[in-house]
Amino acid sequence: MALLFFGKDPNTNGDDCPTVWVDGKSADLVVQGWKADGETEEECRTVGHIPDTEAVIRIPARMVPLIRKACDEAEQRSAVQ
Repeated sequence: MALLFFGKDPNTNGDDCPTVWVDGKSADLVVQGWKADGETEEECRTVGHIPDTEAVIRIPARMVPLIRKACDEAEQRSAVQ
């Protein structure tokens, strides 16, 4: 798997932080984010079940430009496949 790095939270303090990549093979977005707090996770459960293989994460709105670029890349790659 070749991940294409698109960026980290622009306000990072240098620690691990929200990050976005595109999988070069599948064109999937790969996202690292903060675990959602219990209240947010519980609200998400009202819409459906969250399996053990999934997580609710929070990505700051300031990362929208990075995610948009990653989405554009993923869309282009998936059109080629």
